[in-house]
Parts: sequence; structure tokens; C-alpha cells
Amino acid sequence: MKGHLRARPKGSNNWYAVLDMRDPATGKRKRKWHSLEATGKRQAQIECAGIISAINGGTYFEPDKTTMTQFLDRWLDHMKSQVSPRSHERYVEIARKNLAPLIGSVILTKLKPVQISAAYSTALASGRRNGKGGLSPRTVHHLHRILKQALRQAVRWQLLPRNPVDAVDPPKVERHRLDTYDMAQTAKLIEEMRNTRMFLPTILAVLCGLRRGEIAAIRWRNVNLATGQLAIVESAEQTKVGVRYKEPKSGRARTIALSATVIDALHAHRLRQAEELLRLGVRQSDDMFMVTQTDGQPLQPQSLTHEWVRLLSGCALPRIRFHDLRHAHATHLLSAGVHPKIASERLGHSKVGITLDLYSHVLPGMQEDAAALVDGALRSAQEKLALSTIG
Repeated sequence: MKGHLRARPKGSNNWYAVLDMRDPATGKRKRKWHSLEATGKRQAQIECAGIISAINGGTYFEPDKTTMTQFLDRWLDHMKSQVSPRSHERYVEIARKNLAPLIGSVILTKLKPVQISAAYSTALASGRRNGKGGLSPRTVHHLHRILKQALRQAVRWQLLPRNPVDAVDPPKVERHRLDTYDMAQTAKLIEEMRNTRMFLPTILAVLCGLRRGEIAAIRWRNVNLATGQLAIVESAEQTKVGVRYKEPKSGRARTIALSATVIDALHAHRLRQAEELLRLGVRQSDDMFMVTQTDGQPLQPQSLTHEWVRLLSGCALPRIRFHDLRHAHATHLLSAGVHPKIASERLGHSKVGITLDLYSHVLPGMQEDAAALVDGALRSAQEKLALSTIG
């Protein structure tokens, strides 16, 4: 492999590296011109030597005019078969509406860590699509995660020698305390929802810890009211083209033990639903969904959220998300002394560490109780020892 320098037209300080190569397929000699960024001859010589070394070492990447926007579109097409439709929609939204305006015009092979870092700063200062301020650190953290995943694929496709995002730190995300209800508020909530169509979804969320999509996917065949067992085998996912049913978030089914309150609510709900359907000339079956529209048709997950917001606005309770009822159930479990492993299995977390991390705010009180129990046992043992010594 040989190469020499050639200056750009007169009046310019930039250089070309002219490389003499052989086509690996035909063996014929060919000449390749490579534009250098160096401005001085000495710098150009060093850069030219580096290119020759990279070619000989098999780490050379052909200069490419592909922009980040073009690459992200290619990556999004690839990801269609790798993730769920809803996740892909989120990837498209972040890539095209957040990342592309920031770095879309940059050539893929020329993207540097400093440009990525500057893009994050811009997003934090003025990244909102409506032009009214910047994105939150958590949202920019999502941008970082998606960009890192995309460019990791570029490395696998041998479009980049390394991932420039590896050299960039995302903004720090402050952990927010989970908004939830204590037991008194939970009791009030149940009474507020009792005569509404949100009563059963509320019960399933706050007393069983179910996710919104799981509630919308339960069929009557999944519950055994005699044994008090509920099997979570599917989750409803809402996309732009409709609702699809998939495996639960953890990737595996789980069984929930139902309390007497939940069993009573299910008995009453099943009877009420059967009466409603009978008036429409429809017969209730085990294959039907537990939570439905008035005509027995499946309910969209977003409908639960909309109805929750509407009904909660008329209650004298703090405004929280429907998903936060699941957090309330987890907090009630841990505060009652339930082992985190049991709580994790009930909530459908893939690892107990997720449960411990999410609900660490409950653990200090649990540790105080544990310390008090151990201290009480020790004092009792000491008293017994003192009595035996006296005797």
C-alpha cells in the first residue's frame, strides 16, 4: 500500500491523500483520493499514514455521505422486526422529531462526541417542538439511549469504527418520589368509584397491582373465583393502527391471589355485565373480556386513562395517574411487611431488584420496624437470662 499527498487548488491549505490500491476482486491497480482535514503538510502526512495503517489493519472505513437522518431512517426500518409496534412508534417519534432536527444534517462518519454533547445541551435549553422551552433531563436521557442503540447498530454494520455516544454522558436525572395514595385515601377512592364503570379497573389496579394493559386484556377464562386465582397471560398494547394483544411486560405469565374484596367485586361485576349484555341480546362467555365497553366490545387501554382523569377531577383526592394505583398497591404490600420477592412476583417485575429500586422510599420504615423487632427479641432473651441467673 502506497500513498502520497496532493495539495488542493492554489490558495488552499488543505490536502488530499492519493492512495495506490489493488481491487481485492480483480487484482487491478486503482487510485483512491481521500480528502484530509489537516491544514499543514506535516499534519497531512501524519493523517495519510494513519489511513494507510488503517487500510492495512482492516479498520479503514470508506468515506460516506450518508447523513444521520438517512441512517436513522434505515435503522428504524431494521427495528420494525426487533421491537413491538408501540416501541417502534416511540423510536420513530424520538428519531425523527427530536434527534433529526439536532444532528440530522451531520454526516454519519463525521459525527463526533462534542456534537452529540452540544445537541443534548440544545435539547435541554430549547428542544420542545412547540418552541416553548427545553426538554426535561429524563427525555434527553431517552434520546441518549435511542441514539446509542442506533449507532451501536452502525458499528455492527461496519459503518462506523466505534460508537461516538460511548464518550458522552447523558444529563443527570433526578429521581422523583412516586405519587400514590395511602390506605385511607385508597379506601376513599374505592367508595368514590363504586358506582362507576371504573370501579373494577380501580380495584384491579390498587388491590392487585395490575398494569392498564393487563386489565384491558383479562378474559373471564383467566379467573377462577372459586379458588381466588387470576392468571395474567396477556397485555393490551395500543398503537396507531389499533390494539394488539401480547405477552405481559416481563415476558412471562403470572398468577395473582385475589383478596375477598376483589372476589366480591368480580362476582358482582360478572352478574352486572351479564345483565347488560342480555338486554342487547348477547350471551356472556368465558372468552369475553372482563372489562369492556357497554356492548361487550374490547376496551382500548387509553379509554381507561381518559375515564380515570374525568372521574378523578370530581373527587376530593390528589390528582395522580391511573398507573400510580399500581404503585399504591406495591407500597401497601411493603409497608405491611410483605417480603419484596413476593411483592415483585405479584407486580410482575422480571427481577426483585426492580421492586427494591422503585420502592426504596418504603424500605427505611421497614428497616426501623425490623431493627425494633430484633431489639425486642434481644431484650426478651436478656430478661430470661437474668431470671435464670437469679434462680
